[in-house]
Amino acid sequence: MAGRIELKTREQMRVMARAGVIVEQALAAAQSACVPGARTLDADSAAARVIAEAGATSNFLGYHGFPATVCISVNDEVVHGIPGDRVLAQGDVVSIDCGAVVEGWHADSARTFIIGDPLSKADVALVSATERALWAGIAALATAERVAEVSAAIEDVADEAGLHPLEGYVGHGIGSAMHMEPDVPNYSVRGRSPRVRPGMCVAIEPMLVIGTPDSATLNDEWTVVSLDGSRAAHWEHSIAVHDDGIWVLTAADGGAARLATHGIVPVAP
Repeated sequence: MAGRIELKTREQMRVMARAGVIVEQALAAAQSACVPGARTLDADSAAARVIAEAGATSNFLGYHGFPATVCISVNDEVVHGIPGDRVLAQGDVVSIDCGAVVEGWHADSARTFIIGDPLSKADVALVSATERALWAGIAALATAERVAEVSAAIEDVADEAGLHPLEGYVGHGIGSAMHMEPDVPNYSVRGRSPRVRPGMCVAIEPMLVIGTPDSATLNDEWTVVSLDGSRAAHWEHSIAVHDDGIWVLTAADGGAARLATHGIVPVAP
């Protein structure tokens, strides 16, 4: 441990990478199930099957009482949406957040997509910019001395796109638990931020909205919505930092394809 930050061995990171690939596959299955006329519960069931067949467990199901395998948030729902009987329609902006546990080690990832043909250029720009912000943050982590450099990289993309990070919601450390130190904000914060050290694993997750950065939680005590009803996007990957570089644990290629545009070559732990 470094203070309150858990430092992993390479072997532990490799187990997390196994969990990460399962998460990637579960997200793909859930996304494939999101077609016009489908229920959000159908996507949850698709992800649950992938996780179970891989011999892993969901780290979302039962977490503080959360009742599903994945979080599915639609349109103005930013994060933590509960899958159910909601019927999806063409043009919906859908965010799915998923996690899995293998041998006690966690991985966590999220993606946002539009069902069918987009109904708004603003929605396309929102989803694309939020994904760019994620990869800018990951690229910054590769050379960062402190976590604040990751936050600044995310904020720069958001500012350039005219979007706003959701206030009060941040990325996090991950490892033997899903949520750990350090926090990874999506915007600059005052004060000295944690040092980036080999053995650190973090989940970077920009949550950007078109309108106000303020939010509210619905009566289900989980679903977070934008206060002004504007649409939102959420992208996330879990990343390991080790002596030889970084590795995106929730991408089968370690993030190689997307990091290439930043001049970074990920190295497996």
